[in-house]
Amino acid sequence: MSIVVLDFGGQYAHLIANRIRRLRVHAEIRSPETAVADLQDADGLILSGGPASVYDPEAPAYNPEILAMGKPILGLCYGHQLICHRLGGQVEMGETHEFGAAYLHVHKAEGVLAGLDVRERVWMSHRDHVAALPPGFAVLGATEDCPVAAMGDAERKIYGLQFHPEVTHTVRGMDILDNFAALCGAERNWTMERYTEQTIKRLQEQAKGRNVFLFVSGGVDSSVAFLLLNRALGTERVLGLHIDNGFMREGETAMVERLMKGAGLHNLEVVDASAEFLAATAGIADPEEKRRQIGEEFIRVRDRALAALALDPDEWLLGQGTLYTDTIESGGTENAAVIKTHHNRVGVIDQLLAEGKVVEPLDQLYKDEARTLGETLGLPHHLVWRHPFPGPGLAVRALCSDGPDSESADNGLAHETVAEAQKVAATFGLALDVLPLRSVGVQGDSRTYAHPAVVTGQREWKTLEALSTELTNNFPSINRVIYLLGPTPRPQQNIKAGYLTRDRLDLLRRADTISMEALERHGLMEEVTQMPTVLLPLSSDGVQESVVLRPIATSDFMTADFCPLPQAFLDDVCERLLALAGIEAVFYDITHKPPGTVEWE
Repeated sequence: MSIVVLDFGGQYAHLIANRIRRLRVHAEIRSPETAVADLQDADGLILSGGPASVYDPEAPAYNPEILAMGKPILGLCYGHQLICHRLGGQVEMGETHEFGAAYLHVHKAEGVLAGLDVRERVWMSHRDHVAALPPGFAVLGATEDCPVAAMGDAERKIYGLQFHPEVTHTVRGMDILDNFAALCGAERNWTMERYTEQTIKRLQEQAKGRNVFLFVSGGVDSSVAFLLLNRALGTERVLGLHIDNGFMREGETAMVERLMKGAGLHNLEVVDASAEFLAATAGIADPEEKRRQIGEEFIRVRDRALAALALDPDEWLLGQGTLYTDTIESGGTENAAVIKTHHNRVGVIDQLLAEGKVVEPLDQLYKDEARTLGETLGLPHHLVWRHPFPGPGLAVRALCSDGPDSESADNGLAHETVAEAQKVAATFGLALDVLPLRSVGVQGDSRTYAHPAVVTGQREWKTLEALSTELTNNFPSINRVIYLLGPTPRPQQNIKAGYLTRDRLDLLRRADTISMEALERHGLMEEVTQMPTVLLPLSSDGVQESVVLRPIATSDFMTADFCPLPQAFLDDVCERLLALAGIEAVFYDITHKPPGTVEWE
């Protein structure tokens, strides 16, 4: 018995299952087209969000009989709109789009909202909204811009929420899901230990006597996957390979080797392939193309390593520390949009997956679950709680450009749009400019590739947060907002040509080290979940560049808050970065996720 999540392609579909499991209830992910007969054992159904509109001719296909099964149903975002649309209500495109924090005014604290206060902080990510209720439903809650943020039919136990209770930024979200699990009468017997046992059996069956070759970056994901594979198959059947791809942080490779062997994992080889990766990405500015080239070079390095070690590729499966966030952001489910292609989801790996030649022990888990699993397996606390580092490393933190006259500069923002955004900023007492480059974001379960806006003026975090939300909600061409830390006034900058070269990467490596050391020095490593340091090809003289600090707080990485850090830290890190030869400006990312992804690419 379990709660079944029907996946309409939302970025948070598997996060719903994650949260249900945290209530110790078994959860499964199924297609919306699943036959009713295959859902008879379910205690209840949750309809996920998704990037489509219910009135779109190409909306995801689903089995309409599911809504008539008589089981408790909870629709979230797209699922909420689908319930309304299917059962006789009306869904429309909203005049105001909501992405990020909002406040729910609870009209009726009953059903899934039982026990909630009159006003609750929730997390929105939508363009459409319910305009008219289906027969039998009542409005349970509303936000300032969404009159039907929660609805319910208590008799049929069918509820719809426009917001996302599954994300940590909906403060009482777990209470809402707990209420739904109680309405379903679901048993509460799921544990991480049980998951570990099931996964070990799955890995043994999948390997079928073959061995596993795993890339070990040193981050928590690959480290936990490496340990779990060793536990399932034995050290003689598992080989870890750490590749120095030229995109690592300072001293990273030596530290990875030390940490792995310190954890008792001696079946690890280290290869320096930095020259090959730099050659594969030379002259590339497009972020998706960079990721594809890096992912495919990983496979070429693997093949060379297998050959050098005289290992038969047919006897060795590829292991990966893929989390579900990697899969969903890469458009890895039927109805999901591509946000950014992760290096472990490029075409050649998709082909290996289809051939059954890839094992991914963590592919249904999120970062917080992977960390819990790591501690369950006995990994040292300091290794489990290291700041995450992306597989492509600094390659996705060094933005590239073909120069001021190129398409990547994208200076085509309408002057009217910039002028309107400047008027909004002025009402907050701040000046604004829109940068002539783009970054990746996520809004309404879809990918955006739009411009960051930079604001200057007096820093007050609540004001900056409010401005960031207003700009990204109302200007589709702006998906990220950054604040100038220094110098003041900001230099007159333009985009410059810049690629993945050793010189640029060394500059970013040094800036990253300065930033990380500052976090340590000020005792902020536990407060900040991750802080990418991003190199921007923005320059006043065509030589120097700029950096952005991107400190965030999150548990699952599907949503995140930017961290407002203390003045002492800001002064310290800004002074040290500006003293670094080659850096002329320091910015601070004040964008939540959504609408901005954690990494800029």
